[in-house]
Amino acid sequence: MSAGFGARLAAATADHGPLCVGIDPHPGLLADWGLPDDASGLREFGLRVVEAVGGRVAAVKPQSAFFERHGSRGVAALEEVLAAARAAGTLTIMDAKRGDIGSTMAAYADAYLRDGSPLAADALTVSPYLGFGSLQPAVDAALETGRGLFVLCLTSNPEGAEVQHARRGAGAGVESVAAHVAREAAQVNAPVVAAGDGARAG
Repeated sequence: MSAGFGARLAAATADHGPLCVGIDPHPGLLADWGLPDDASGLREFGLRVVEAVGGRVAAVKPQSAFFERHGSRGVAALEEVLAAARAAGTLTIMDAKRGDIGSTMAAYADAYLRDGSPLAADALTVSPYLGFGSLQPAVDAALETGRGLFVLCLTSNPEGAEVQHARRGAGAGVESVAAHVAREAAQVNAPVVAAGDGARAG
């Protein structure tokens, strides 16, 4: 990849506007489209979306879970959708929210951020709630390949507040866990922005 993710996202947004289209083939949506709730339905749904919006929006964001629930054939359909988006010149954001430690996080990074991986996307959503440092393998892979990370900080689900709104620190240093995560992500991103590539981990 010639330019990093931040630069490519900025260019795509300038060309097509700030629109990211989710590809979330849940059973109800498949039914609304007259498609079966199986791997063939997922494939048809995803490829139709890419055909409709590819080259016309800044990015597409497939939700991995809806493909994974159909096993290997569902994952194969996801690979086809990613390949179709690449062929259309549209950025892909894998919505997988991966977060783990050590070799397991390294394996997730290898699956979604390594050049040549059939599941590689331009960016990956990651969860820092095993500690921000647990994301280091993904950070390293993103920096190495010019891909991006979207780090969960403050989410919209009501259950998230019990962790994300919790306070840490003392005195003037008190901050919410979500604010701490955002600050950690900004620190990772600062050298990338200074180098002129825009946001990668944020």
